Amino acid sequence: MEFTPIEGYGVIGNLETCPLVSEEGSIDWCCFPHIESSSVFAALLDDDGGGHFSIQPAEEYTSEQSYITRTNVLETSFETDSGTMVVTDFMPVVDGMELGHTVSAIYRKVTCVEGSVEFELEFDPRFDYDRVGTTVETTSEGVLGRGNGEQCYLWGEAPFETTEGTIEYATATETLDTDETDWFVLQYNDREPIDAADCAGLLRETIDFWQDWTHQCPDESGCAFEGPYHDYVVRSELVLRLLMNPQTHAIAAAPTTSLPEEIGGIRNWDYRYAWIRDVSYTIQALHELGHEREARNGFDWCLTMCHKDDPGEIGHPLYGLHYEPEMVEEELDHLSGYRGSQPVRVGNAAGDQEQLDTYGELMTAIYTASDYGADIYEGDWEVLKEMIEYVSGVWDRKDNGIWEVRSEPSHIVHSKVLCWAALDRGIEIAEEHGFDAPLERWRGDRETIREVVLEEGYDDELDCFTQTFAGETVDAAALRLGSVGFLPFDDDRFQATIDAVMEHLMTDDGLVHRYEGDDGLPGEEGAFVLCSFWLVECLARSDRVEEAREVFEGVMEYISPLGLFAEEVDPETGEHLGNFPQAFSHIGLVNAVLYLNEATDD
Repeated sequence: MEFTPIEGYGVIGNLETCPLVSEEGSIDWCCFPHIESSSVFAALLDDDGGGHFSIQPAEEYTSEQSYITRTNVLETSFETDSGTMVVTDFMPVVDGMELGHTVSAIYRKVTCVEGSVEFELEFDPRFDYDRVGTTVETTSEGVLGRGNGEQCYLWGEAPFETTEGTIEYATATETLDTDETDWFVLQYNDREPIDAADCAGLLRETIDFWQDWTHQCPDESGCAFEGPYHDYVVRSELVLRLLMNPQTHAIAAAPTTSLPEEIGGIRNWDYRYAWIRDVSYTIQALHELGHEREARNGFDWCLTMCHKDDPGEIGHPLYGLHYEPEMVEEELDHLSGYRGSQPVRVGNAAGDQEQLDTYGELMTAIYTASDYGADIYEGDWEVLKEMIEYVSGVWDRKDNGIWEVRSEPSHIVHSKVLCWAALDRGIEIAEEHGFDAPLERWRGDRETIREVVLEEGYDDELDCFTQTFAGETVDAAALRLGSVGFLPFDDDRFQATIDAVMEHLMTDDGLVHRYEGDDGLPGEEGAFVLCSFWLVECLARSDRVEEAREVFEGVMEYISPLGLFAEEVDPETGEHLGNFPQAFSHIGLVNAVLYLNEATDD
């Protein structure tokens, strides 16, 4: 088996988990029952192992994928000499399921739309990242896979055969003529009776659910995202919804682990967790898209984090999607990694880092949501006030910062600015709501941070804000200084910083790297998609609209055929790198289009 390019995958899901389906019709990544659960299929991370569930023609073919309009229902079309076959993949999401009543099942509809096509099915489950033995046996109506105390039941309309030996798996072969259809349903820890008519009904309901949920434009002039990139915004909101847990409202950074930032390198991390800053960025995007309930859910999750942890713990940036307290990082040496990129990691040690910018992101998210009408009660304020007091006492400490570098902590400029933002938002909330707070002292602390950043965070020789105090490294995170209001966009120092990012970190195509210099790890990484969208925002809000549009259109040349982005892009090959699809990237896309259109309208 050969590795599929990262950008050659589509994603489906049921609001709890997100399988990845290759352009060859193979489910190569799936964790049950949740995104952060152990895998059942992990061929994405081991081309000879890990497990997969494939349906594809028996003869040579070409294929392409597309989504049914405004849904997360994926179609893979196969062209052969004898005919055309379409595999439709989805997980049921119907009314009520968004409240937590999800179904852990994958539905696969195989239809011959022209001529005659023989297809082959291979069902090869490997429970717990292929760390345990798996048994596969046929039943009267399908196949049962067992391992690690779990089971998957595959029902289908074709006869199955199983192999025996070290690796057990099931196969099926069937020929379909024009307009003939076979259904296959994979159920996790369940074995409900299946009927083909029910499958068709669930497909219709799932399509209706997604199309009803996506934002509706009354007409082109009434949509903030009108224009040539409107469909990419729709795809981005659908990705974000897949990553939002319906019970806890946490937002996963991505549904995958260990997709490499450098092919063959060690920069392979587990992103199946919720980062506070992701939620902060998402609230605005969801609100602008008209998803008031989901934006409010993000707000509620932020408040829950404040109530749940002591202020000192909130500086640890990520949480389990179901409030798991620890992110123990371990390496799975038995998996070869995507295209040989080892180690494969599960868990994330960044959860133990101190990242002071988290406080500013959290307060900005809460302030933004309250500005949109969410209520902050007195009990909430007492917790927030305690957190802001904590920031007042620790803002001058070293930390690991937004990029979670694994070198020694530093005085990171972005972190100081976000501490300033935490105080600033706290002051604004207290003033607007009449809450009790030591406002005079907070204003003094806010001004102190501002003075120190302007004095020690700006390098006159480089003519820009740097990554660290007294540093000589350009960092794209400095673009956030305008977004959080630390400086106005027309400030000469901020404009010079935009220019420095473009000179030092941007490629000719508009791809932006995160930073220069050593970060404590061997190897390199690709250009960071979110940073390009930050640059678009800053240029658009600086009345440099043509430059913003040029950067945006350059980056969009790299989007996948399905409208998906990974975390990074290799500027030399155009290949996607890092976990996929990435919430950060799609949040950035939505906000970039919003600011581009606002600037154009002005």
